[in-house]
Amino acid sequence: MTLQHAKLNGWVKEVAGLCRPDSIHWCDGSREEYDRLMKRMVESGVATPLQKRPHSFLFRSEPGDVARIESRTYISTANRDDAGPTNNWVAPEELKATMKSLYAGCMKGRTLFVIPFSMGAVDSPIAKIGVELTDSPYVVCNMHIMTRVGTTVMEKLGADGEFIPCLHSIGAPVAPGQKDASWPCAPLDQKYISHFPEENLIWSYGSGYGGNALLGKKCLALRIASAMAKREGWMAEHMLILRLTNPAGKQYHLAAAFPSACGKTNLAMLTPTLPGWKCECVGDDIAWIKIGPDGRPYAINPECGFFGVAPGTSYDSNPAAMDTVKENTIFTNCALTDDGDIWWEGMGPAPNHAIDWKGRDWTPDAKEPAAHANARFTVPARQCPVICPDWEKPQGVPIDIFVFGGRRTSVMPLVHEAYSWDHGVFMGATASSETTAANIGAVGNLRRDPFAMQPFCGYNMADYFGHWLAMGDRFGKHAPRIFYVNWFRKSPEGKWLWPGFGDNIRVLKWMCERIDGTVGAVETPIGLMPKEGDLDLTGLAIPDADLKELLRIDADAWKAEISDIERHFGQFGDRLPARIRRQLDDLRKRLG
Repeated sequence: MTLQHAKLNGWVKEVAGLCRPDSIHWCDGSREEYDRLMKRMVESGVATPLQKRPHSFLFRSEPGDVARIESRTYISTANRDDAGPTNNWVAPEELKATMKSLYAGCMKGRTLFVIPFSMGAVDSPIAKIGVELTDSPYVVCNMHIMTRVGTTVMEKLGADGEFIPCLHSIGAPVAPGQKDASWPCAPLDQKYISHFPEENLIWSYGSGYGGNALLGKKCLALRIASAMAKREGWMAEHMLILRLTNPAGKQYHLAAAFPSACGKTNLAMLTPTLPGWKCECVGDDIAWIKIGPDGRPYAINPECGFFGVAPGTSYDSNPAAMDTVKENTIFTNCALTDDGDIWWEGMGPAPNHAIDWKGRDWTPDAKEPAAHANARFTVPARQCPVICPDWEKPQGVPIDIFVFGGRRTSVMPLVHEAYSWDHGVFMGATASSETTAANIGAVGNLRRDPFAMQPFCGYNMADYFGHWLAMGDRFGKHAPRIFYVNWFRKSPEGKWLWPGFGDNIRVLKWMCERIDGTVGAVETPIGLMPKEGDLDLTGLAIPDADLKELLRIDADAWKAEISDIERHFGQFGDRLPARIRRQLDDLRKRLG
């Protein structure tokens, strides 16, 4: 399958001339294509079919290629300040020269796959088309699940439609007669995940894993899209999208941004404990938001699959996710049980014996975990039992509420609401989390992750704050209300104070009631908080002392917080919007 699109054909020809693949395959997105590629990977020993899960397969990556590599991820702009202090920067000419030398002949012995894909339903006014060129059949199969691939996209593209070029190679040419590696990739110092936002261009080399290789995900949907969104007047956010329906049948839509290890996927697939409330998942990771004809912000989930972290997912923590991965799923770096199923830590009782993610025998007394901490499942979103009927609605769903959050054992209360849009942007700009064992660095250190976008913003983050302020001005009276949550507060003795999971509906209910004006709030130095008795705790045995601690504002701790926020803001210099700095001054005054 080829296309009468001169620019695309010219680019494919140029890349083939540089990378020297043995053949070129244009992907049509069909089930037959997926099955054929998967069969080939099973035959070569790369993929293991799972007896217990229909049409599901297990892959094991090379131990040095297991996650996004922030240290090798670049935002390449003509002016270094346009990338900003939170991004790695190399000048475009230098970076392209380095990568072209790596790309030269890098696909020898392999097939170059051309993947035309749409982020968002093909007929959505918010959608964008990308084309990924890759030499990895694993990437093709994952892109089949995570994006809309194939002939309908080609038809939409036509002869001269716009597309975002995404070039990827695992960086491992195969010589004639050479046995291929089970997970081919390049050494760490040759891995590059490069973005050229001024050209809407993505070049990735050396990694076959996740967000480094599935270029529709973080690379296009956040890093490139955030820069496009700023230029074009919309928003590309690292946010889940959730529909809440109250017992009277009224719908609310919420978009929420949390750093890693803060329960984002669990909230996206919430099973509410309050009778009569219903939650439906529109998206678990990314939201693209545009102003609709009525002036309200509308959001789509640009993906069509979930690329979820497996460890910790269970029928206790996220029953909807567990039901979603019963079939048609790609598992990466999970353990393989003796009866042909997968297992990971936190899933349930450990098997007596398994093959771990490195292909070794494993028993419960082993020193290392059976599954990698970043083991993943790739699964179609349509299989989720709580997927929203409107999840593919071309115009998206109207957003009523924005939520920010983080993992803090102290200082941050269970929930508070912003006084204004600018105050809400300040809350997002100062979002923070304590590092966990899954993060690099000492456990318990405080890390600022503004809007949960620090690893994913494709331009200077101070300008990103400014874009949020500008979008609020454009939303006007339609601006969503902004809240901040912290499910992770502990008592001074180290006990969790809030049950979390399905009981988080109690906090979401209060937000909806704030929208409706049916509950009031208490003014505090940091924002508006629930009045006594306004949080619905029906059926929840939570001691009064615990609730009091959950909602306590420690003025001295917040004064200490201000100095950390000043350090955080200091890196942006004069580029930090004056309106954000004013919010810090206002907080200081309210604290007295």
